[in-house]
Amino acid sequence: MAIKKHIIIVLCSLFCLSAFGADSVKDLQKKQKKLQAEIEQTNKMLKQTKKDETATMNKLQLINQNIKNQKQLIRTLDNEIVALNHEMNRLNNTRDSLQNVLERYKADYAKMVRDSHYARMQQSPLLFLLSSDSFQQLARRARYLQEFAHFRQQQVHRIERTQAEIDMQNELLRANKNDKQTALSSRKREQENLKRDEKKQQNMLSQLKSKEKDLSNKLKQQQKKVAALNKKIDDMIRKQTEKASKTTLTKEQKLIAGGFEANKGRLPWPVEKGMISGHFGKQQHPVYSQVTIDNKGIYLQTVAGSKARAVYKGEVTSCFLVANTYAVIVQHGNYRTVYSNLSKLNVKQGDKVEPKQIIGTIFTDAEQDQKTELYFQIYKDRDILNPEVWIAK
Repeated sequence: MAIKKHIIIVLCSLFCLSAFGADSVKDLQKKQKKLQAEIEQTNKMLKQTKKDETATMNKLQLINQNIKNQKQLIRTLDNEIVALNHEMNRLNNTRDSLQNVLERYKADYAKMVRDSHYARMQQSPLLFLLSSDSFQQLARRARYLQEFAHFRQQQVHRIERTQAEIDMQNELLRANKNDKQTALSSRKREQENLKRDEKKQQNMLSQLKSKEKDLSNKLKQQQKKVAALNKKIDDMIRKQTEKASKTTLTKEQKLIAGGFEANKGRLPWPVEKGMISGHFGKQQHPVYSQVTIDNKGIYLQTVAGSKARAVYKGEVTSCFLVANTYAVIVQHGNYRTVYSNLSKLNVKQGDKVEPKQIIGTIFTDAEQDQKTELYFQIYKDRDILNPEVWIAK
């Protein structure tokens, strides 16, 4: 009985620890796959840039993103290796404890067999029963023999179950060793990729700084275009909110606004796959420290041919052209989302849209090294919001 209680306590405690460790490894492997997919996506964007070694802001931005992801991936792999080591230690401890219990079961069973064999040599079970002094004693002896046979069978089952548990721990150990070897190989590969990209990064920074005057002029032209786009969007939003202020929101619009607000931090990305290439608000230029950028939304870079999609259900209130690209405003009650830098539209003013519905095709700029970038904004009435805190992480 003491052995049975001991094995239950050991198995329960070690199983809980093992399960915790397995979940940790599983989460890290999930994060690892996500980062690898992001690196693959960035590499795909890099392949679509001009096929030469000329440094461009677009190439530098993509390499910077790759370096960031590679560093995160290496940290994740390091954590996974540590977690796998802990898991293997727990599995070893579990196996050793089970092995000790198994040896005790086997010793008890061997003793029981020896004792029963000696008893059989002295007196057969039939004679043991027939030699009873009374019917009551006969009944007790019959019950004793039955219980003894049952107990012996239980001991056999315990030995089999414990051996099966040991076999399972050994199998888990083999799987963990394979996972660790895979993680170590991946880490080595990513370290090599990181060194290669950091070298490219430094070469491109040197090239771009040597062309600072020419690139500064181009940057000023781009900023003028963005300023004109922001003014146009702001004028459109102002007109729409002024018109809306004269009426109250309908019941449906209030429900949509409430749903939009309730999904803060969980809204789908306005592109299926991509990266944030320009963050919201004021920030220093990545190459020229004396230049400050003030983004009124976020930039999402993706591969050529990608589509912009609605982040929530609503109604298209405006479709307009600015500097040869389109912009679309979608109303969600008193919230509005703006999708700019589109080459082709799939919606028109007055259309009702659903979450993830295609708004249009994102423009690929040949003059900016084939950059395919969506400019995305969120407004609440006249206030402009940071989209990064609204879309899913």
